[in-house]
Formats: sequence, structure tokens, C-alpha cells
Amino acid sequence: MDALYTAVATATHGREGRAVSSDGKIDLALGLPVEMGGNGQGTNPEQLFAAGYAACFGSALGLVGRAAKVNVSDAAVTAEVGIGKQGEGFGLKVTLRVELPDTVDEETGRKLVEQAHQVCPYSNATRGNIEVNLVIE
Repeated sequence: MDALYTAVATATHGREGRAVSSDGKIDLALGLPVEMGGNGQGTNPEQLFAAGYAACFGSALGLVGRAAKVNVSDAAVTAEVGIGKQGEGFGLKVTLRVELPDTVDEETGRKLVEQAHQVCPYSNATRGNIEVNLVIE
């Protein structure tokens, strides 16, 4: 694969440090969520992953919608990223909640969401590695 773009970010001090992108557009404190014993003062990797996956999936949905000549520009994607114990380490699971415009019928919407799941880079990266559930709302 020839990369069209490469994002670069550096994190220091793990989950209780700081994350900074090479262009300075991201510069934020990281912190453990309260549910994992932290004080919840900073963002965490799961929130960042959820934001990236939701945005990427929304773009993929727009791409397949345009190809099918179906307007999904008002769709919203919410990514829920869970973390938990998995064997000796930790694992992730994702639920993608896709809210489609009322003008898209259920069958067409299901097809477009499935197609988006096939072309989305995040979906392709996670396929076979973590559980990803698609929910159309």
C-alpha cells in the first residue's frame, strides 16, 4: 500500500501522560478513566479510538452512499469502544451505532452500512482482531 497521508503522534508516560501530534493540532492530557481506577482528568486511548473510528466510518458511509446515489450526508456514527480483560492482557470491543436519515429505507441502509464496513480502514484494521457490532438506529 502506498500511503496517501501519514499521521504522526507521540505519547509520553502511557495512559497518564500526554499525547501530541507532529503538527501540534492535538496536544492533550491523558488519564485513566474513573472505571479503571483513575481520576478521569484526561482523555484516554479508547476515547481517541472511538472518535477516529466514528469519523472514518462516517466517511466510508458517505463514499458508498454517493456511489449508490443515496444521500446519507446527515448520518451520524457513534462508536462505543470497550476495554476489558482478555486472557493475560486486555482487549477491545466496538459497537458502531449508525443513525441514518429518515429518507433511507431499512434495507438500503443495512446494505450501505455493510458496504461501509467493508471499505472503512478502521474496520479493515480491526476485522478478525476485535468484536465489532453494527447497529442501525
